[in-house]
Amino acid sequence: QLDKVGRLPVHEARAGEPVRPGHAYIAPGDYHMEVADRNGVKAIHLHQKPPENFCRPAVDVLFRSVAKSYGERAIGVILTGMGEDGMRGMQVMKEAGIPIIAQDAETSVVWGMPGAVVQAGLADEVVPIEKVYQTISEFII
Repeated sequence: QLDKVGRLPVHEARAGEPVRPGHAYIAPGDYHMEVADRNGVKAIHLHQKPPENFCRPAVDVLFRSVAKSYGERAIGVILTGMGEDGMRGMQVMKEAGIPIIAQDAETSVVWGMPGAVVQAGLADEVVPIEKVYQTISEFII
């Protein structure tokens, strides 16, 4: 559904695929997804290490890798979802100087994941889903 509310092409990530600017990647079912440096190129790494937060894929895994690979050149976005997955990864991103955007409660189907980030005081912006892309653009400019 992300490709319906924004201008980025969204697709399921493939192992070893180079990360391309202007693209959004979704982890395949039952695989954690990370961004890793491979010979100077940022690429998708998929693995089946144990679940985190009772989840696989767990977004905490991805967020930690983004903080390590990109540092301040990233933007963290957390959208609707159950539980607290993402909160610890967003903490790592925040410590790396990365701005954090969380979806608001009103437009979330389940406000668990973004709610945990907001309640932990990590979100720089809390916005409705239809304003996420605009808010990302504001951080880039």
